[in-house]
Amino acid sequence: MQASELRDLSDQELSAKVQELRESLFHLRLRRGTNRLESPAQIRKTRNDIARALTIQHERAKGIKR
Repeated sequence: MQASELRDLSDQELSAKVQELRESLFHLRLRRGTNRLESPAQIRKTRNDIARALTIQHERAKGIKR
């Protein structure tokens, strides 16, 4: 997910997106443990999306405009 797409979300939608991404990461890790994960790169992509969303949340909390 692009940062510009995340910036368009409201604070509540962004929090919901972070929660959704964390649940997705949890399920990906479970599938990796049972050797049913098709692409290990999905885990990295999901972790990066979480970090991107959290960065935007912190920017908003600090009042940083981008």
